[in-house]
Amino acid sequence: MKNSQYHSPVRQQGAVGLGDYAAIGEGRSVALIAPNGGIDWWCVPHMDSPALFDRLLDTEIGGHFSLTPTEEYSVKRRYREDSNILETEFITASGRALLTESINSNLAGPLPWNELARRIEGKEGNVDFQLTIRFGTQVETRSPWLEPTAQGNVFHIGDLMVMLRCSDDVKIKTCESNNIIAQLTTKPSSSSLCALLVSQAEPLAVPTVDAINKRIETSHLAWQNWVENLSYQGSYPQHVTRSALALKFLWFSPTGALAAAATTSLPEGIGGEKNYDYRYAWIRDACLIIKSFVYLGALEDCQAAYSWLSKTIMRHGEELLTCYTLEGGEVPAETYLDLQGYKKSQPVRKGNNARDQRQLSMYGDMLAVGQLFVQSGHILDLETSRLLSRLANQCADRWRLKDSGMWELPDLQHYTHSKMACWLALDAAVELADAGHLEATWRDRWAAERDLIAQWVERHCWSDTRQAYRFYADDNDELDAALTLVYRYGARINKSRMLSTYHAMIEELGHGGPHLYRYSHVEKEESTFVACSFWMVEALATLDENALAEQNMETILETLCDRGNVETFNEMYDIRTGEWRGNLPQGLSHLALICAAQALGNQPLSGC
Repeated sequence: MKNSQYHSPVRQQGAVGLGDYAAIGEGRSVALIAPNGGIDWWCVPHMDSPALFDRLLDTEIGGHFSLTPTEEYSVKRRYREDSNILETEFITASGRALLTESINSNLAGPLPWNELARRIEGKEGNVDFQLTIRFGTQVETRSPWLEPTAQGNVFHIGDLMVMLRCSDDVKIKTCESNNIIAQLTTKPSSSSLCALLVSQAEPLAVPTVDAINKRIETSHLAWQNWVENLSYQGSYPQHVTRSALALKFLWFSPTGALAAAATTSLPEGIGGEKNYDYRYAWIRDACLIIKSFVYLGALEDCQAAYSWLSKTIMRHGEELLTCYTLEGGEVPAETYLDLQGYKKSQPVRKGNNARDQRQLSMYGDMLAVGQLFVQSGHILDLETSRLLSRLANQCADRWRLKDSGMWELPDLQHYTHSKMACWLALDAAVELADAGHLEATWRDRWAAERDLIAQWVERHCWSDTRQAYRFYADDNDELDAALTLVYRYGARINKSRMLSTYHAMIEELGHGGPHLYRYSHVEKEESTFVACSFWMVEALATLDENALAEQNMETILETLCDRGNVETFNEMYDIRTGEWRGNLPQGLSHLALICAAQALGNQPLSGC
């Protein structure tokens, strides 16, 4: 694998490339680690909490937890096999050392507190390390203060209590309220530990250093046990397993919610304004992740996530919200934080205004994942069945409305993808009713409206000039890669038109290659969208274009799994510069890889 090569990490004006970050997590929080041993992002206790470390978004005032050799070095990083435990090997002129990192859990799940553990082992010679900690101040609105206690120094940052626990060979040189500096030297067979314990508005448990150290291995066993219980048997199993483990970072175990990504405001284009907060649960993203969990055979995750999503929707009444907090509440309106932004890309956002949009494709998301759930051998409860019937009736009433589309655009249009997704919703509702999973009262009405949608799409959304389905209805010849998600519409209504559309996309949105931009002309302000590239593979394979699908998959993986990248995928990849863009780990990117591999393997559903 290319990510096994040694390379020397470089910070430019304090920042590293977005593709150089690796993630660790425990089903509640996610930390991002640069190749030089700097933890530049960690929101605690939860993914959507304020950041304890935020140098990722401000190299001047942002917090970080660095553990770095004091002399020049090169690094090689990898995850342990079938695990989210990260290992980084440092090579210097004087020796070699291994850094193992974990946000610890136990076999039953996350701990009552957050426990970030870093073990440093000497392999050859001697390597001098410096440990540096600066806590984030939530845009200078909270001032850390140090309280000496009988158990050790406790740092108070707002309502957080934080303790640094180290083995005896770690020598603290400076310990101030927001400036901790320590040193350690590895020797052959030496083993040192540095860990942070965090609690929020609760007493802070203080385990021994030995207990923290042992929990790294317990966490490793827990990850391996999860992977061992997956039933995926298709193509590209190593890449699929790595993407499955990346999706587990986004599974919020306290509720079952699925975050879109673990970060906010990482730019889709450097210096641009497309910098959004993705630390929430979108109906679209959650449904697609659940789909990938079904393919993986991850039964517990499927049930918990779909149950949470259904109950959250029901709790909020008649109208679907585009996204929800990880606790199931309403996402806050956008506010801007006074931070530099990654490489000075602003604004830095908290909250997301997409919460207020109309996105008709959500009907297709909810009904399709319900259909997939029962096709894989499971049973809908009465309340969820009634919810899906209600959503099908709403879809039948509202499909003629304009909306913001899947890409959450400000212009309300009759987006072709939205109409096709409504067709998918009603088609799924009809099949669920025919199989006895939904009440049959409205079955014929759903079927009639489904057929009307198809007639409308074929009349208004097809371009004879482009020989492709348009981005939106009438008087435009632009293309939209979101149509890769609705290949089933093409398979059932007009396969030749759908395939013609896909080939037009490859030529225009991919410039003849497999890496796709989201829609026509958007390349002026952003990079290729990773999920769209994999969705095209899935669509082509499903529509029997297997040779092209396989060729595209090989090219995409060869490009994305590049030097130093440990397959923690961002939202976008700049094919022109080889740089990653957007938030990470990005759920859409990883679930799309799984679905593409599933389609290429042509694996039937065998249940979870």
